[in-house]
Amino acid sequence: MSEGAQTGATGAESGGPAGDGRRVRVVLVDDHRMFRTGVQAEIGRTEETGVEVVGEAADADQAVTVITATRPEVVLLDVHLPGGGGVEVLRRCAPLMGAGEHPVRFLALSVSDAAEDVIGVIRGGARGYVTKTITGTDLVDSIFRVQEGDAVFSPRLAGFVLDAFASTDAPPVDEDLDRLTQREREVLRLIARGYAYKEIAKQLFISVKTVESHVSAVLRKLQLSNRHELTRWATARRLV
Repeated sequence: MSEGAQTGATGAESGGPAGDGRRVRVVLVDDHRMFRTGVQAEIGRTEETGVEVVGEAADADQAVTVITATRPEVVLLDVHLPGGGGVEVLRRCAPLMGAGEHPVRFLALSVSDAAEDVIGVIRGGARGYVTKTITGTDLVDSIFRVQEGDAVFSPRLAGFVLDAFASTDAPPVDEDLDRLTQREREVLRLIARGYAYKEIAKQLFISVKTVESHVSAVLRKLQLSNRHELTRWATARRLV
């Protein structure tokens, strides 16, 4: 299997978090290898947390392969992935979500807190959505809650879902926004929030040079001149 698409159990045969004997098998799906390594180190200490990481994937195709092979209870799913994003993974894994007594449940874990991202994966079948600012302890708790069938959201994100499902109107299509790739949208929001290039690079696990390239692409596609115009553009569309 190619890099980033790993299967296999991690240790511990017995015991559980705080000695309560609970166990949950998890697959990590994120295109940043360093982030997967960090999450694995934080939550994958099975004897302490009860979380057993049984696979990893870096793009949509790998994710479907690993999830199908390992049948975890919970998948930690990044929203923005090569190969179609988290929504594509959810679409292709839909049969596993309704797999009788042993469904595969999905918890989105993303740097993005944009309403369209939250609503998109929830419509696709995810049971919750938390941002990457979450602590390791809270993430473990969220995983177990999703395993048990609860819906879990980071603060304020639940409001997006309630508003979306309370409305029968489909959200309008923004042709300008649709010109941007998912990564360009992430950079756009962070720029509009006042982040420096170095801060964006650190948060998205990319280089400063890559951030600069994305900003140039966004400005060109939106026909804007500088980051101040970009901020006004994003604020007017309530993307910040």
